[in-house]
Amino acid sequence: MAYSNKKQRLKDDASFRRFVPLVSITCLGVFLLIFLLRINSSSNFLIPSSDEFDEVVLPRSYNRSLNSKKINLPKQNALSIELEKRNQMPPRNLDLYPNLGKDHITVVLYVHNRPQYLKVAVDSLSQVVGIDETLLIVSHDGYFEEMNKIVEGIRFCQVKQIFAPYSPHVFPSSFPGVSPADCKDQDDATKNHCKGTPDQYGNHRSPKIVSLKHHWWWMMNTVWDGLNETRKHNGHILFIEEDHFLYPNAYQNLKILTALKPHKCPHCYAANLAPCDVNARGEGWDSLIAERMGNVGYTFNRTIWRKIHKKTSKFCFFDDYNWDITMWATVYPSFGNPVFTLRGPRTSAVHFGKCGLHQGQEGARACIDNGVVNFQVEDVDKVANIKSDWVVRVFENQPGYKAGFKGWGGWGDRRDHQLCLNFAQMYHL
Repeated sequence: MAYSNKKQRLKDDASFRRFVPLVSITCLGVFLLIFLLRINSSSNFLIPSSDEFDEVVLPRSYNRSLNSKKINLPKQNALSIELEKRNQMPPRNLDLYPNLGKDHITVVLYVHNRPQYLKVAVDSLSQVVGIDETLLIVSHDGYFEEMNKIVEGIRFCQVKQIFAPYSPHVFPSSFPGVSPADCKDQDDATKNHCKGTPDQYGNHRSPKIVSLKHHWWWMMNTVWDGLNETRKHNGHILFIEEDHFLYPNAYQNLKILTALKPHKCPHCYAANLAPCDVNARGEGWDSLIAERMGNVGYTFNRTIWRKIHKKTSKFCFFDDYNWDITMWATVYPSFGNPVFTLRGPRTSAVHFGKCGLHQGQEGARACIDNGVVNFQVEDVDKVANIKSDWVVRVFENQPGYKAGFKGWGGWGDRRDHQLCLNFAQMYHL
């Protein structure tokens, strides 16, 4: 009997030993699954937080806090809070255009304070064939009543307005606007007891200047990752500015280009409506053109946006107040391959601005001849004029800003760097 009991215990012990590894493996699998679920639940985006930024190591004085539940955006005033509320409003004209077209290309028009320019741009948009099937998002750099009224008058498509709530123009007496304690020009911060870090040329920040880069970066992050209307949009988005004139065939040509791009130019990152040389009008050839990416009528998809977003540090720390020069000189080169865009041989968009920055709003002295523009819109510009059987000609080694350019400055203040980083984080917490 004792032998029988001992034999049974041995069997039980053997069974237990065989059972232990199975339990251990099962528990390990459960713990691993829980861990992965916790990581995925911390973000609604496919890019893990460790990949949000590239390999650039930030100085200890910068608050990177990628996994923080709160970022240190400037304290909002009443106008900033009101603008943020407006950004949550649905598009207008839903009664006129209740449905968006299948495979539509969203159009984003980013504006500053040049109402005479905006009137021309909006008028050209109203003549674009197919514009009624898409959503037009107008991104304002702050709030200017005349600009707002022009956009509120749009009736040719769905339109949504967004306002940069942290624009320097919204903060008249504090950062990111002008603070009383700010250093000016080439002040010595220690000697003058003022606040600020100068750029590479010794100049302190100008809120009017830095707002250009801030607005573009805030807009990009908001459109791709923040708005209900677009944060799940996987198609292309077209970006234009208030001094861009679109020909009637612009939208139809763009749909053809984006459809051809994966087959005709799989290495192209984007599609453009105009040559990268803003003074050019195209070659008139019977072929498509692949060239360096321009800043007039450019469009790309979410895959490219993710590549750009991962280069946040490069964008935010490059000492140049221009967003486009920043992209050409440091972001695009960091991709490792030439950044080509696909376009047609004849322009479908024209840059007509004569003044840079936020100039052009001075009434009679506005930077448009007699307040109007005179573009010759020929019959060929009124219909789609890109053929699917055309070959692609590649323009390599074009002139322009490239890796190694140090920047024009204007972007040296650490507070601007931090705000730029915060814009990239605000929808990824």
